Amino acid sequence: MLKKINRLRLKKDIEALMKQGQAVYFLFFLVKFKKNGLPESRYTVITSGKVHKRAVKRNLAKRRIREIIRLNQNKLAKGYDVAIIVSPKIINKLGKVAVYQEIEKELISAFKKAGLL
Repeated sequence: MLKKINRLRLKKDIEALMKQGQAVYFLFFLVKFKKNGLPESRYTVITSGKVHKRAVKRNLAKRRIREIIRLNQNKLAKGYDVAIIVSPKIINKLGKVAVYQEIEKELISAFKKAGLL
């Protein structure tokens, strides 16, 4: 679990990020980011009902993404708000969530492309 100071929770902050943030598209998700002027970066993971109808599957994808962020946090740039919007492609045709290593590879690539890593 991410520390409280690393969570982007307020609706007004998320809305500002969605309006003003830059975007990087990848296979499993869209990463929106912008500078926040704080000493720490804040993250949020968004999964809609379109990803999968079962909350269990959506939450598994969110947990995996949060864990990847937590483990790589010391390598990531400080002072950003980051939203990761999960795509339905993260769940395959058989209804299985993508493997942890696959998600990690995509997320690290997205952070590199965004200049956050």
